[in-house]
Amino acid sequence: MAGRADDGVFDPPGVDWQRVSPRLATVRRIGSAIGNLLPLVPAVVLALALDRWWVVLLWLPFLVLLVVRQLVIGRQVDAIGYAEREDDLLVRHGLLFRSLVVVPYGRMQFVDVQAGPVDRRFGIATVQLHTASAGTDATIPGLPPQEAERLRDRLASRGEARLAGL
Repeated sequence: MAGRADDGVFDPPGVDWQRVSPRLATVRRIGSAIGNLLPLVPAVVLALALDRWWVVLLWLPFLVLLVVRQLVIGRQVDAIGYAEREDDLLVRHGLLFRSLVVVPYGRMQFVDVQAGPVDRRFGIATVQLHTASAGTDATIPGLPPQEAERLRDRLASRGEARLAGL
C-alpha cells in the first residue's frame, strides 16, 4: 500500500503499529450474518402465509449486503491499529474513510475494558479511552484479554503520571 498521497497523515514515519486479533473479523462476520439473516424470517413467514414463494425474493438485497460485508470485514479489521508513543497513543482505522486519533496521555480521564458474550467466547476485548473531549475518545476493539488488561493498566498509569506533572 506504499505510495498513497495520505500515508504521512495516517501512517506517521517511525511508528510501530500493533494489530488487533484476527478473531475480531470472525466476531464481526457473525454479527453481520445475524443482522442480515433476521429479515429472512418475516419473508419466509409471509411467503408461507400467503402461499407466495416469490416473497422470499424480497430478502435478496439483504443477501447481497451480507456477501459484500463478509468480503470487506477482513480488510476492515486489518486496517485497525494502535501505537504507544512517549506522550500519546495513536489509534487508526478505516479503509475508505480513514481515521487517526491521537490521544495525549495527560488528557485521558479513564480507560474502560469491555467484552460481550460473543467477544468472550472468541477471546477478545475492547479498550475504550475516555477524555474530556468526546472527539478524542478512542476505541481499540479485538484485543486478547491479557493485552487489553496490560494496555488498560499502562495507559492508566501513564495518564496519572502526566496529570501529576501538570
